[in-house]
Amino acid sequence: MASPAPTFAALAVFCLAASLALPAEADDTSRVATAIDGDTLRLEDGRELRLTGLRAPKAGPRADARERAFAAEATRFLAALAAGQDVTLAIGGLAQDRRGRVLAQATTLAGVWVQGAVLGAGLARVETFADNRARAAEMLAIEAAARAAGRGLWADPRFRVLDAAEAERLVDGYHLVEGRVQRVTERRDRLYLDFGPDWRRDFTVSIIRRERALFRAAGVDPATLAGAAVRVRGWVRVYNGPMIEATHPEQIELIGR
Repeated sequence: MASPAPTFAALAVFCLAASLALPAEADDTSRVATAIDGDTLRLEDGRELRLTGLRAPKAGPRADARERAFAAEATRFLAALAAGQDVTLAIGGLAQDRRGRVLAQATTLAGVWVQGAVLGAGLARVETFADNRARAAEMLAIEAAARAAGRGLWADPRFRVLDAAEAERLVDGYHLVEGRVQRVTERRDRLYLDFGPDWRRDFTVSIIRRERALFRAAGVDPATLAGAAVRVRGWVRVYNGPMIEATHPEQIELIGR
């Protein structure tokens, strides 16, 4: 099977392009021992570092052969980039997850932003959280460039951006979905963005009322999105049809009216 990512010979050249300024606040510098997977590093001091903002393919029990191949390629890429390197860690939100892993942006002492390099190679998608959104705009821009160029996983149909109508056939998983919001409704404590005429079957985005303040602070009021074409990212779950729960504005990209 052909390698789904750029060759490692091109890694040094790509990393120069991915080299960006350090985040404003650098918290510590640690040496990387190895890559655990495509978005997680083990540090020499024994800590695990979960690279915030990334979701690389995983080689779990439900993964097919292509996803396992991409998971292995992402792990090798990250190891070639960071293993044995000192990296500066910058905490941009929640500092630790429930598994005790450090949550941070990482930049090598040579100035290569690790998240940017992985995204630019097309070996991960952007996944942010309401409590961890640092550098989201930069990451989304790098992901978009890799997607447009068809790099890495973006060359594989299983990772493509889905049309909202296709989402009806999904059971679960992390996806990017595009479509036009047909209407916005509010019921109880939630706002619903409906992408089709039948909310019991069609794709929907759900936003808890108390979280709308984050959207408004970013200049986007979800209540005004009727008629807008958007790209939504998140975990698709089935609740009266496929649904993504949006907790923060970086999950919804306005792509047209």
